[in-house]
Amino acid sequence: MNKTQYTLKMLRAKEDITQKEAGERVGVSEATWHNWEKQKSFPNVPQIKAIENNFNVTYDEIIFFDVKHGLTVKLNKE
Repeated sequence: MNKTQYTLKMLRAKEDITQKEAGERVGVSEATWHNWEKQKSFPNVPQIKAIENNFNVTYDEIIFFDVKHGLTVKLNKE
């Protein structure tokens, strides 16, 4: 699994917001944010910049999952 999926979900969980609220922050629909989390689609460069600005993270933290900021996740078997 791609770590980006968990990073986006964790960014949202860290802020205690819904997918709809996360999408509104970066200018996309709830469905788009949901698809990013489920790896059905991926943010483009302007959307990544909006994520960086609205969640106070860097590109590397979004793409490469930098755990130094306390972003951790418990992986459940599906």
